[in-house]
Amino acid sequence: MAPQVIAEPALDRLRKALSGDTLTPGDTGYDEARELFNGMIDRRPAVIAQCETDADVATAVRFGRDLGLPVAVRGGGHSVAGMALADDGLVIDLRRMHAVSVNPDTRRARVGGGATMSHLDRATQPFGLATTGGRVSTTGVGGFTLGGGSGWLDRKLGLACDNLLAVDLVTADGKHVRASDDENPELFWALHGGGGNFGVATSLTLRLHPVSTVAVMMLLWQAEAGPGVLRTYRDVLESAPDELGGGFLYLTGPPEEFLPEHMVGKLLCMVLVTYVGSEAEARKVAAPLLRLGHEAEVIAEIPYADLQCMLDDPPGLRNYWSAEYLDSFPDEAADVFCARAAGMIVPSNSQHVLFPQGGALADGGAGYPVPWRTSPWVVHPFGIWDNPADDERGRQWVRDVRADVQPWSTGAVYLNFIGNEGEQRVVAGFGSENYARLAAVKAQYDPDNVFNRNHNIRPR
Repeated sequence: MAPQVIAEPALDRLRKALSGDTLTPGDTGYDEARELFNGMIDRRPAVIAQCETDADVATAVRFGRDLGLPVAVRGGGHSVAGMALADDGLVIDLRRMHAVSVNPDTRRARVGGGATMSHLDRATQPFGLATTGGRVSTTGVGGFTLGGGSGWLDRKLGLACDNLLAVDLVTADGKHVRASDDENPELFWALHGGGGNFGVATSLTLRLHPVSTVAVMMLLWQAEAGPGVLRTYRDVLESAPDELGGGFLYLTGPPEEFLPEHMVGKLLCMVLVTYVGSEAEARKVAAPLLRLGHEAEVIAEIPYADLQCMLDDPPGLRNYWSAEYLDSFPDEAADVFCARAAGMIVPSNSQHVLFPQGGALADGGAGYPVPWRTSPWVVHPFGIWDNPADDERGRQWVRDVRADVQPWSTGAVYLNFIGNEGEQRVVAGFGSENYARLAAVKAQYDPDNVFNRNHNIRPR
């Protein structure tokens, strides 16, 4: 179906008002500008506003409202449901607004609304500073942080939103608002997990911490070793210091020099250890895992920014993900988790992941609308493949993983980890009481629900 055509006089006004470019179907760069991380998504907006300033964003918001267009906001474009695009609508594209300024004295960073983790991490690394970021470098800082923000450092430093100090926002009426503990505090509370429901975040101010290098271990075994390795991993993490993070996962053996040829292209299990400290300290804490006879390894002390891009997947593959947050992980849960690995698409980029929580993640941010933070474990089936013929198989595998671990699920969920799974899952992501409070904030700042291409909170 051809996208909606907007009258040329209206487009001319928008082009003249924007510092950035305005793209419509047929323009050079239009198809490239609408590509997303998830290759399943193929949407054709009526217009893409490539904003360069806060004023551009305000102009674009008013343009979309005046014409009654569906409005989507694009930062990193990593939403598995493709929320960064709207068919026949307006895309407010923030990617040119990616500047990061670092104040090493106050340990703060001001981050443009279109910045990715790579922009942030590379800017803070020279100062030996960092904050909790996503587990890949191409994730957008804005959507990640406003959705809560779980990453390799969260057991030590808390969630990304715990380190959020201020947000500059353009609201649904095109006005500029600043939110912090001192300015619009109820809106600031809502931005700790409520996502893009309340406006377009044009910049975020984040607290930084002294983190320069981290120790990393990638230990790999044949898939059959998984149940025993997973039990040991669980036991290590349950008594580990907050500096220890990472995850246990099944994956396809990659064609890398460190991996023996007989493991390439095969289903493997892997323990990824991340440690905020030295390699020697990491080896001591992970000693029970190192004694399990792994067949391949990468062990190093590296800059944190390099860790952030170690597991980057290429854009354009087919994605379907979900998650369940667990209140415990007994042997029975470990067994069903490992058994489901056999249903993964192999070879592919899919990962069957168990992440640990706890530490500062569980202890901090009292009262924020992120109830999933207190779960000790999260199961995250992360389906990525390249053949459209595998779509139904890949989706079913993700659904089966969720069903398998339901007996231990709390019901709460980190919404950045899932696609469009219905209104009840959205409510579960915030908790019912928090949702009601968020809906009141939504009614104040976006009563007409202009910003609804997200895990939507309906105005009360």
